[in-house]
Amino acid sequence: MCSDILNMSIDPVEILLNSVSSGHPTEFVVTGLMMRYYHTCHRELWFESHDIEIDRSTNSIQRGTRVDDMSYSNLSEVLHIGPIAPDVMEDGKILEVKPSSSMEKASKMQLGYYLWYLKHKCGENRKGVLTVPNEKERTTVKLTAELESEIEDAIREIYEVVSKESPPEPEEKPFCETCAYQDFCWGGYDG
Repeated sequence: MCSDILNMSIDPVEILLNSVSSGHPTEFVVTGLMMRYYHTCHRELWFESHDIEIDRSTNSIQRGTRVDDMSYSNLSEVLHIGPIAPDVMEDGKILEVKPSSSMEKASKMQLGYYLWYLKHKCGENRKGVLTVPNEKERTTVKLTAELESEIEDAIREIYEVVSKESPPEPEEKPFCETCAYQDFCWGGYDG
């Protein structure tokens, strides 16, 4: 990474905003998945940011993919806008589809990051909807000043996690046994 970034003489949010507005990616990029992982497990975030691939055939990954595909098949088309990939666009709203509401905070922050990114990349203030079809839940998410500040704080902390030479130590969490990275934490991987 650039020495300016490593010395933290430039705020990671500013680096990301400059990248977003110029359309030229920098060495520091935040994806929606990284924002989600930041709010669930910093170790998972580190693995994702260092291109350590997961087994996409695990039950939890397949379940999430099926929910996306089945619930919004008439609207689904893959949206890629820079480093973000919202699930669905419906009536001008960005939808993030989840198989369960068990990690609501992480899902809300992922969707909030998409809204933050669109505001800074396209100048658009869109609404988002966090939808859990299996539970028949839909929650509107707006990019408030408070949410925007929380996202920017998370971007700074994401930078801290991903710039480390090795992953954070594993911490046992309630969802570890369904995590696609579980073998890296509990199966002998040591960074």
